[in-house]
Amino acid sequence: MAKVKSPVTAAVRVLRQAGVAFGEHPYQYEEKGGTAVSARELGVDEHSVIKTLVMEDETKAPLVVLMHGDLQVSTKELARAIGVKSVAPCTPDTANRHSGYMVGGTSPFGTRKPMPVYIEESILDLPLIYINGGSRGFLVSLPPSELQRVLKPVPVKVGI
Repeated sequence: MAKVKSPVTAAVRVLRQAGVAFGEHPYQYEEKGGTAVSARELGVDEHSVIKTLVMEDETKAPLVVLMHGDLQVSTKELARAIGVKSVAPCTPDTANRHSGYMVGGTSPFGTRKPMPVYIEESILDLPLIYINGGSRGFLVSLPPSELQRVLKPVPVKVGI
């Protein structure tokens, strides 16, 4: 079996520049497969696969939410937690424009525009997380402490 070469994305460059030791995990991407597919392909618990969601508040200001793969975001709780009227997912085109990544390959590292990052608090308790490396079918693994050091996300409790 030929080794799949990992892409060098903006996310990978940011991680290397920050001196983060991370694992590279290419896998067979499936359209609309989400974290269930990546967890299955990598043989890891979907709870440790973190999805990167680009959302916006009522003023269309973009923000990033990091959530366990097996949970959803309560947008009502998120809006309350961050002090805005409402939060909603961006359209794929808008998300692509803000992040510089294709939906399905969105990484919180190396986004085109700086955006505030919110993280489900319990993610920080995991020993190791798998998060998108900036390309469809490519996750990176790292301790959440490194994600915290590089991105300085704001912890929230909005998972359902």
